[in-house]
Amino acid sequence: MQGKTIDEINVGDSAEFVKTVSESDIYLFAGVTGDMNPAHINEVYASQTFFKTRIAHGMLAAGFISAVLGMQLPGPGTIYLKQELSFLAPVRIGDTITARVEVTEILAEKKRVKLKTTCFNQEGTVVLDGQATVSPPKR
Repeated sequence: MQGKTIDEINVGDSAEFVKTVSESDIYLFAGVTGDMNPAHINEVYASQTFFKTRIAHGMLAAGFISAVLGMQLPGPGTIYLKQELSFLAPVRIGDTITARVEVTEILAEKKRVKLKTTCFNQEGTVVLDGQATVSPPKR
């Protein structure tokens, strides 16, 4: 299985990944990363915060972008080089998050692709916005 090469990619190409965030996802992410911030894993603590409940790690949602880049566009064989992110709204347990990437620029001479990266919830609220640079797979 191989993703699209730079010659197969066009400005405007896009792809999405959709995932409903579960409590288990948050605990697993905390365990894998070691980020045990009580805002994510302790409901009593989180109820006293600005958000009034536990929220998912911002990087969990960012990981959904990685799924799109690595599995769809450009796809398998892609090397993730750079990611800029702005976290705009919380992701709560039960939110359905859509991660979307869209090709904005092709740097053919450097064999690089720039993409707009966005995650939004089931209400259409953008929770994460940014830009990625990748190196697509070679034949």
